[in-house]
Amino acid sequence: MLSQNLGYPRVGSQRELKKACEQFWAGKITRDELQNVARQIRHRNWETQKNAGIDLIPSNDFSLYDHVLDSSLMVGAIPARFHSLIDGKSNKELELYFAMARGVQRDGLDIKAMEMTKWFDTNYHYIVPEFVKNQKFSRYSDKVALEFEDARQAGIITKPVLVGPVTYLLSGKEKEEGFHRIELLDNLLPVYIEVLKDLYARGAQWVQLDEPCLVLDLTDREKLALQSAYAQIREAIPGLKILVATYFGALEDNLETAVEMSIDALHIDITRGVESLAAILANPGFVSSSKKLSVGVVDGRNIWKNDYKKSLDYLREAIAVLGEKRVIVAPSSSLLHSPHDLDQEKNENVLTPQIKNWMAFAKQKLGEVSTLKKLAITNWTEDATFKVNQEAIESRRSSELIHKPLVKKRVEGIKMSDFERQARFAERQKLQLEKLKLPLFPSTTIGSFPQTDEVRQLRANLKKGNLSVDEYESRIKEEIVSSLRWQEELGIDVLVHGEFERNDMVEYFGESLSGFVFTQNGWVQSYGSRCVKPPVIYGDVERPEAMTVKWSAFAQANSAKLVKGMLTGPVTILQWSFVRDDQPRKDTTFQIGLAIRDEVIDLEKAGIKVIQIDEPAIREGLPLRKSAWADYLKWAVDAFRLSAAGVADQTQIHTHMCYSEFNDIIGSIAAMDADVITIETSRSQMELLDAFADFNYPNEIGPGVYDIHSPRVPTVEEISQLLEKALKVIPAMNLWVNPDCGLKTRKWPETEAALRNMISAAKLLREAVEA
Repeated sequence: MLSQNLGYPRVGSQRELKKACEQFWAGKITRDELQNVARQIRHRNWETQKNAGIDLIPSNDFSLYDHVLDSSLMVGAIPARFHSLIDGKSNKELELYFAMARGVQRDGLDIKAMEMTKWFDTNYHYIVPEFVKNQKFSRYSDKVALEFEDARQAGIITKPVLVGPVTYLLSGKEKEEGFHRIELLDNLLPVYIEVLKDLYARGAQWVQLDEPCLVLDLTDREKLALQSAYAQIREAIPGLKILVATYFGALEDNLETAVEMSIDALHIDITRGVESLAAILANPGFVSSSKKLSVGVVDGRNIWKNDYKKSLDYLREAIAVLGEKRVIVAPSSSLLHSPHDLDQEKNENVLTPQIKNWMAFAKQKLGEVSTLKKLAITNWTEDATFKVNQEAIESRRSSELIHKPLVKKRVEGIKMSDFERQARFAERQKLQLEKLKLPLFPSTTIGSFPQTDEVRQLRANLKKGNLSVDEYESRIKEEIVSSLRWQEELGIDVLVHGEFERNDMVEYFGESLSGFVFTQNGWVQSYGSRCVKPPVIYGDVERPEAMTVKWSAFAQANSAKLVKGMLTGPVTILQWSFVRDDQPRKDTTFQIGLAIRDEVIDLEKAGIKVIQIDEPAIREGLPLRKSAWADYLKWAVDAFRLSAAGVADQTQIHTHMCYSEFNDIIGSIAAMDADVITIETSRSQMELLDAFADFNYPNEIGPGVYDIHSPRVPTVEEISQLLEKALKVIPAMNLWVNPDCGLKTRKWPETEAALRNMISAAKLLREAVEA
């Protein structure tokens, strides 16, 4: 029996990669210094996995920004607008790479970044490959081979990991009409085969090709593409052992496709698709073959300790049918989605020993995989490690910390009227126009302003006790008033208070809600150098006291203009937390929804007339199979409506969503019934608005007119062109002007320049329409 890992966190245990990348972008360290930090992280990761007893250790799971972008560079899928940066010099590859991810605006260059979206149903963002008809591919980057060599020289023969060719194509987007990207497979495969031949020649024994598309609804054409691809790979390199990894769901109707592929091992995720195990073990074709089955029993996407008994029952089931030599023990997915190391959580005032005992981070999950491999072939019921594990599982199951009868009773008492605003949108819009007196094409921002080092230091000093609460609040109030004056001078119509007191849009709320616990170092990568520290929902959730009212009321009292109240919605709080797994996610979401509802009502009582409830994660929570969509969308939309419906019709409710494809769920987006929705559209050049236009979306829309994830500053002309595009599909009275997301991660100079251009473009459009 073997053990394997599918991938490991790559930002470093202390977020070394984040810091190094940002220093490199700022010109503070050299290319070589950045690469040295990256190499140190890779070597530590390999050693950690080796010491944990993992047999098949991955390489090329590391990335400076994104593994899908790495794949695009590997196969030379470089959009034409970046070709001026290709000069054949290896020391320029990094410049090209980061330009594709972030855009570039300097030395006469002004190139927009590639589109970014969510990786399946995770909160990880990837850079979307761009394809044109008859696209040619050629090997450009040797990263996968170089990292294999680096590990080999350190004495570790790794299992290189690549995004599988079919998943890579399906993850991309056609940039012109008249073809489907799967047609490019024959052009793409020769490059993959060349890379795999090179790895084999260098001594690679196993290669992992990630094909999570196998848990999606696939067409017959796409299923045939998978079988064809791996038949060609097998024929070209018969000696190389190919492991295809699926994850995030069950195989369902793709089972036969997966079983019949010409591969040596198949990985399945049984934490999210347990039915795949029984189906494979009952499949005569797989059972009679020599293929190995990698069983993903350790949850790669959550932080709860593995229940050894449950996992061992599954492993024993597989061994009974296949024999232990054909079974591989593994996490369900890459551990990229888990925090690094629970041992770094040393502050018992932050994470109590009782709750900490219920958890496992990436490093601990490696230990769980190795332990399960050992226990699966022994008399595990008498093993001391097994007994300690079961004591922890039972401790969590029976803990009084988790269950609050009054919270459960309140959820059970929710009525249909709790989901409904008093009047329909058309009536509310008239009342809001009269009450709020906003101009045509009103402008706003999404909520947060740049979090400077000084602001972060204020929070750090407060936590360390170096600053009193009164001193801290006085300084935050200064920041708020300064930002209000600046927004007023700029001419923004609906202001925000800037969120200077907030660390993260989910963590901030979790700190004020019961049933949440936090970590000091539980960071996971969201995109590029952006890391988040998700809260942990361990028990029933309620709001002991108001969370944002004080700051919002202070801001509104200091401006004659409207100031938005800013909240994070229940589905996003759920999706961007590590969630308890002992009750349905719907129940937890409704508990959060009631807490947010209480806050919304209190904001209205405090005189806040515009309240934004951000729900960027509605789309990412969508099940990967369409058959499960209706149920999820019903309770997700209901949770939002529950949070928003307690206010008067004159109070304007906004919501915000980013980096999502809305075409398939536009009816549910409309059913949320927010008065105004702000969305990301700049990277897609307003493509996302097509869904709203085709649906005839009735409510108001703020399509993001510039990309805040790129440091480039859009011109007035560029923003004006996007607004003119939007005006073709959105009625003038329903069109807002705003960036595509919050500005927390940006610097002030670029923020000020971009917003000035945005306001200028809005004024030009207003003058043109009113003339």
